[in-house]
Amino acid sequence: MFRELKKTVFIAAAVVTAALLLPLTAEAKDKVIGEGVYIGHINVSGMTTTQAQGAVNAFVSDLGSQNITLVGVDGNTVETNASVLGLRWENPEVIMQAGELGKNGNVVQRYKELHALKINNRNYDLQLAMDPEQIRTLLTDTCSVYDRPAINATLNRVNGEFVIEEGQVGYALNIEDSVNKIVNTVCNSTSASPMSVELTIAEEKPQGDAETLAMVKDVLGTYTTSYGSSTTDRAKNIANGCKLVNGYTLYPGESISIIDKLSPFTSENGYFAAGSYLNGQVVDSIGGGICQVSTTLYNAVLRAELQVDQRYNHSMVVSYVDPSEDAAIASSSGKDFIFTNSSEYPIYIEGYTGGAKITFNIYGVETRPADRQVSFESVILSTTVPPTDTIIQDPAQPIGYCVVNQGVHIGYQAQLWKTVKEGGVVVSKEQVNSSTYKAVGRTVTVGVATTDPNAYAQMQAAIATGSYDTVKAVAAALTAAPVVINDGTTPVIDDAPQQTAGDGTAVTP
Repeated sequence: MFRELKKTVFIAAAVVTAALLLPLTAEAKDKVIGEGVYIGHINVSGMTTTQAQGAVNAFVSDLGSQNITLVGVDGNTVETNASVLGLRWENPEVIMQAGELGKNGNVVQRYKELHALKINNRNYDLQLAMDPEQIRTLLTDTCSVYDRPAINATLNRVNGEFVIEEGQVGYALNIEDSVNKIVNTVCNSTSASPMSVELTIAEEKPQGDAETLAMVKDVLGTYTTSYGSSTTDRAKNIANGCKLVNGYTLYPGESISIIDKLSPFTSENGYFAAGSYLNGQVVDSIGGGICQVSTTLYNAVLRAELQVDQRYNHSMVVSYVDPSEDAAIASSSGKDFIFTNSSEYPIYIEGYTGGAKITFNIYGVETRPADRQVSFESVILSTTVPPTDTIIQDPAQPIGYCVVNQGVHIGYQAQLWKTVKEGGVVVSKEQVNSSTYKAVGRTVTVGVATTDPNAYAQMQAAIATGSYDTVKAVAAALTAAPVVINDGTTPVIDDAPQQTAGDGTAVTP
């Protein structure tokens, strides 16, 4: 009896084993997946592993071809799809894992595993991924319409009165957060249908409002310089530079670079060629004279007692302010005049020209004591005598021809001091800056062409003295009416913005 029962059990087990192994025999490599198996939301029950892989690939392909609408500000949208953003299936190995269910272990283990699938489904994650760099490129290249810098409320001065212009809210696309939103939306989708993604866009509020700007009405600092001896082109450069700076509203803590406001120094930007300093010489340069703009503004800023962040003196002294009161700029060497609105309220920069003078006014809200007086003094510590004249002979020009290529410049070591009085009593005295200016001798070109050997010898003897005054006197004695072109009496006022600086010592006027 026991033997018969044992035989019956063995036969039953053999039948179960045969039933379990049948798919393996029919599908030696392409295994059939049991009932109740899902990959993501895709039911792969009863499919072969090849069929299951095809089903998942088809879903990924359909998902990749669906339209994705990226939604920005003000109804702006960009259309794309996941396939161009590198959509891919990351874990295809789950197909083989699903195919192995109920096919490993002893007969009882296999049976239990297959039976359990019919009661409780087995779900494998469908892991999708996208190329973040491709998404970043798309957002950067095609979604720039969503980036709009905030425009602060500003002031304009019209007919002596302030007019307030309201600001505009700015928007900035958050690239990384938007990338994550797109990836999460696509990779967690359970249906291949069109999608919409609200991009992450930060709102930037503008500075200023009508109430605050209406308070700006006090003149905190003012300064005027003259350019009456300037050439026509130099005068045009000063007027143009003044116009480019005029009308700027600067909020508390905000800085301004004057070279940024005045650049580029090109004819297209309204500049002309005029005298400039370059490596100790005077040359014509586009924008010559523009440093009188930065210098005049510098002195107005000092009197408004705002924070000066960067200031440089010229290579040689200028005639329109005392030593140490100038502010040179040079795009080639990085020299700039930069200041910060260190007050608690907005300020307004007003600049204008007229009557061969340039004026800058700094408007703001006066918070200083009414009896506060601020004055500045240029103190010369030492002077340097210019070197002897450099005389260049020109055999193509007759005796009497004299051109001063470079006038005399005395060298100075100077300081600027600030004195503050309150109630008529000095409460502080401090050094504002220290400046060093080069000493430069005259460079003169003289004509020596003559058919008179005696006259030629006299000119050579005069040139040998190294004195332009001696040369000019001898030339005048040798000719009835000597031709003198630019005898150096017209002052060189300043230098201009050198785009290329040679040895780097050029500074911008």
